[in-house]
Amino acid sequence: MCQRLKTRLICLALSVRFSQTNAMALIKCPECGKEVSTSAKACPTCGFPVAEKITTTETAEQAAANDELLAEVRPSWWNYFWHLFFFFLIVPPIVAACRRSSTILRVHTNRVTLERGLFQKCYKDFLPRDIRSIDVDQGLLARMVGIGDITISTAATVEAAEKIEGIPDPKGIRELILAQRRE
Repeated sequence: MCQRLKTRLICLALSVRFSQTNAMALIKCPECGKEVSTSAKACPTCGFPVAEKITTTETAEQAAANDELLAEVRPSWWNYFWHLFFFFLIVPPIVAACRRSSTILRVHTNRVTLERGLFQKCYKDFLPRDIRSIDVDQGLLARMVGIGDITISTAATVEAAEKIEGIPDPKGIRELILAQRRE
């Protein structure tokens, strides 16, 4: 009996070893859904190439498993230095041109008009007889280049002063307005 048990155990071990080495896994066919051996080249029912599908799926799964992000690199800001430099050279003149065109002082024979705004306009009229004073402010650099700020104070309004900055030849403009007041 012992011998028989030994023989059965040996046969059982051999069958287990044989089934482990020659075992074929069964998968479902993607086309028809029936079970197909992984070692089969094509599905016996529909003829779908199962072997090619298994190898491409396995390589895709291996690539996805090995695809770990190690670094994300973008170009340095130094690469765009000249773009940024010229941006700062171009934008201020555009802003200055918009601000310059948004303020206009006109001196007529019987009135002085001030127009402000680029998109939204504000018009103010000053009669020469209502003007109390015209102040001219010039710093050192402004005097060297011949510009200055004019402040017109009137008796006709509560907000009695209107300042216009960066006027060329502010003394000449002041004298022109005062000459209109005398007439």
